[in-house]
Amino acid sequence: MTCPDCGNERVAFRVPDDLREYLPEDTDYAAICTRCLRLDPSESSAGVSSADETPDFAAISDSFPDGETGAAMALAVGLLDSLALYRSEISALLERVERGGTDPLLVLDRLTTDPGVEPAFDLSRRRTQAEQLLYG
Repeated sequence: MTCPDCGNERVAFRVPDDLREYLPEDTDYAAICTRCLRLDPSESSAGVSSADETPDFAAISDSFPDGETGAAMALAVGLLDSLALYRSEISALLERVERGGTDPLLVLDRLTTDPGVEPAFDLSRRRTQAEQLLYG
């Protein structure tokens, strides 16, 4: 599955039931681009591996967590482009990532310096704002 914005590959994943409330649309599936980090909701499971397998978030970055924590991080990163609209959602998702045992700010730092990632937004600036959300 390729990104409609930059043409790179995307990681498709099933959105865990308890994370769906943080999405702008009610959807079971989403996909995040491995290069521009755009998040798109999806109405189908196209490109999503079977229920027994977990999505390969490492395709975005080795620093990305796995499983539900990875899904929460992907959703948070995907919403960072619209921080003003999704401030509380991003805050809740980043806290969820922390509770899952991953430092979300470290993930953002590594994404900022990853030469394979070219976000569609200013990630270093959003990282600073994400820190303020977490530690206000």
